[in-house]
Amino acid sequence: MSENTQAEQKPKKANYSDQVKARIFDQEFMPHVNSMYNFAYRLTFDEDDAKDLVQDTYLKAFRFINSFDKGTNAKAWLFRILKNSFINEFRKKSKQPAKIDYNEVEQYYNSDDAGESITTDLRVETIQHMIGDEITGALNNIPVDFRTVIILSDLEGFTYEEMSKILDIPIGTVRSRLHRARNMMKEKLSVYAAEMGYNKKKDND
Repeated sequence: MSENTQAEQKPKKANYSDQVKARIFDQEFMPHVNSMYNFAYRLTFDEDDAKDLVQDTYLKAFRFINSFDKGTNAKAWLFRILKNSFINEFRKKSKQPAKIDYNEVEQYYNSDDAGESITTDLRVETIQHMIGDEITGALNNIPVDFRTVIILSDLEGFTYEEMSKILDIPIGTVRSRLHRARNMMKEKLSVYAAEMGYNKKKDND
């Protein structure tokens, strides 16, 4: 009986016809190609690498299309493939900083005490008055693990649950990385913000 239960819990692969595969690919996968390229470019900083990464992602998406549940979140599914391809292949040849230890913060964020209100949306608090070049520069200069959560959350609009699946990490870890990533961005943008007068306190003289 337990064997039957385990069998029922295993994800079932679809067996789509060639016609259905083509329709899924064209209607559910291809509309996200621009977002995929933007994500790939922000990870690689190289146009050719980004194009190769997107092409590799779509090849894998078609190859494993029977694993995709038709009508679900195709964008999140594609982003997960792209992220895995980047880690497995493209990140090896990129000059990224060493992996950072998140443990001291994640212990708190994985607890029940951590609420979503702790991290303020970067789009509202930090970058609403900023110019694109400054944001891009700051984003490019934070470690890739933090940069990824900023891209997924504040630029692509994924939820914590979706990001957790894309990145294969617990939701608490998503929260902690996003919180620290936003603080890193605020730090890097603070000098520019002060120069532009956004952080200046009004004098009463």
